Amino acid sequence: MKIFKKIPQEEPLTPILDRVSYPADIRSFSVSELETLSNELREFLLYSVGQSGGHLGGGLGVIELTVALHYLFNTPYDNLVWDVGHQAYPHKILTGRKDQIQSIRQKDGLAPFPAIHESEYDAFGVGHSSTSISAILGMAMASKENMPDKKHIAVIGDGAMTAGMAFEALSHGGHLKPNILVILNDNDMSISENIGGLSNYFSRIWASKTYKGIKKSGASVLKPLPQAYHLARKVETQMKAMVAPGSIFEELGFNYIGPIDGHNIKELLDVIGNLKDFDGPQFLHVITKKGAGLDPAEADRIGFHAIGKIKSITSDALPKPKYQDIFSDWIVDMAKNDKDLVAITPAMREGSGLVEFSKKYPERYFDVAIAEQHSVTFAAGLAKENKKPVVAIYSTFLQRAYDQLIHDVAVQNLDVTFALDRAGLVGEDGPTHSGNYDIAYLRCIPNVILMTPSSENETRLLLSTAYNHKGPAAVRYPRGTGPNSSIDPTLKSLEIGKARLVREGNSSIVFLNFGALLDQAEIVSKEMDMTLIDMRFVKPLDEELLCKYLNNASMFLSLEDGSISGGAGSAVQEFCGRNNIIIKSMLFGIPDEFIDHASREEMLDQAGLNATKILNKLKTLQE
Repeated sequence: MKIFKKIPQEEPLTPILDRVSYPADIRSFSVSELETLSNELREFLLYSVGQSGGHLGGGLGVIELTVALHYLFNTPYDNLVWDVGHQAYPHKILTGRKDQIQSIRQKDGLAPFPAIHESEYDAFGVGHSSTSISAILGMAMASKENMPDKKHIAVIGDGAMTAGMAFEALSHGGHLKPNILVILNDNDMSISENIGGLSNYFSRIWASKTYKGIKKSGASVLKPLPQAYHLARKVETQMKAMVAPGSIFEELGFNYIGPIDGHNIKELLDVIGNLKDFDGPQFLHVITKKGAGLDPAEADRIGFHAIGKIKSITSDALPKPKYQDIFSDWIVDMAKNDKDLVAITPAMREGSGLVEFSKKYPERYFDVAIAEQHSVTFAAGLAKENKKPVVAIYSTFLQRAYDQLIHDVAVQNLDVTFALDRAGLVGEDGPTHSGNYDIAYLRCIPNVILMTPSSENETRLLLSTAYNHKGPAAVRYPRGTGPNSSIDPTLKSLEIGKARLVREGNSSIVFLNFGALLDQAEIVSKEMDMTLIDMRFVKPLDEELLCKYLNNASMFLSLEDGSISGGAGSAVQEFCGRNNIIIKSMLFGIPDEFIDHASREEMLDQAGLNATKILNKLKTLQE
């Protein structure tokens, strides 16, 4: 493997890679040419992501594995599914999208993750973790009768493997026994000791046709002698357990092989080349390095998980705090004030703003890995015993724990605070990561308080409000920065359900804002001299203020960075219906469609959620 000290800023020469338009082009390559291809692919990936920004570390770690899989399998006929998809950039480059790779995550450019509408080589759309094994299992069973030669491969990381869904699929796969290959891409350095001569030796033996033949014939000889057969199976299992951590996968019904070196092309070709012709479910354990081949990325795997453009424009202005920075400061301050506060995150310490808290209060910090369902019920258990849990989670990931939110938290009215980061349209990561639905799916749950702050200071105030409320409460806030409001350093709370009158206008139209788009609402309300109310709370609504202003208005507008269907504006319409308030309404929110990846500003424009688009629509209606 060629090692790079820095990300190249000039496009590299890639004579071998230039010969590859699609995977079929590499299937005549020699092992030496495949090794050269891997080096060129790594350098081109470094250059491209340096130009575009995006996910880097995962792709660097699977260069050799990607080359080997496309060399050995007949893609796109064979199904290759990349779990989550952070690591799929090399796959995209080798499957006809090399010239487009610098457009990734940009409006009208390549999708940030594999997407079935983009390429026939993207066998399954991904974005959330731990779905790949279930997907290939379904594919294998669907093609079993008419396409029995079709192969189905899932590449899943060690982080994604911690989720219960992955083990549910493994258990079912072991029962059905289809011809599938699950590859565990393990880049956790804690088990690197398993890479060695003895381990690799046994892995090659277990993946060999000779071993499979002996195992099969031996079983047929020994099965009539139950005691001897049982003893042989016990010895085999114990021998494997001594050199490899695969016993659990064997018990689930998979033939476990590994671990092997995921950066050794020849070894990958030998082992996978044998495994692809085996019958039944196969499990290959591959050890890789996240960020492999780039020294700074290997040293800082978290920091190089994703990067921005290396030629980004710099400014002398002080950077505005991000919403997760506001949360970070708040939870550290609140923890000083309350020894019962505990913080929980499903593997998003850095993204959610819990780094400082985890350092200052390690005994009160719980990273439960990619296990969103567990994180919520774990919080419920803590709350039952009088702790004060704060669950820091991305809005899109809380969707995965909806039953637990209802059944374990809300039904029992337990005191759990949810800090919902990445609410609304998130930008470049696209629809799989947008937090569009939290208002709709939370406001229908009894006992849940739901808040939508409009600024950094409001976020801090409402986090304290949620925390001090004796019951489940959620505060949703967007990715990135806000209007840069001044921050009240205290931990004071607001009265539950009380909105804020921003301006009183002379128009008969009342503008109701829910959340982070208040600056757009202010532009519109000033232009048309409307009364503007920052609602703060979706549930409960400020009924007193609504009655005061809506009873004397001809129309209300609502603005939210969330789904129109079932959203905050709908809640106001329901309120008007219950209270016999006859009034026209116009709801501005995310329409009933998935909005493709782009910058957050471009996505908001497409959804019609900026001042220009709102004013144009209002003026059109008045004509």
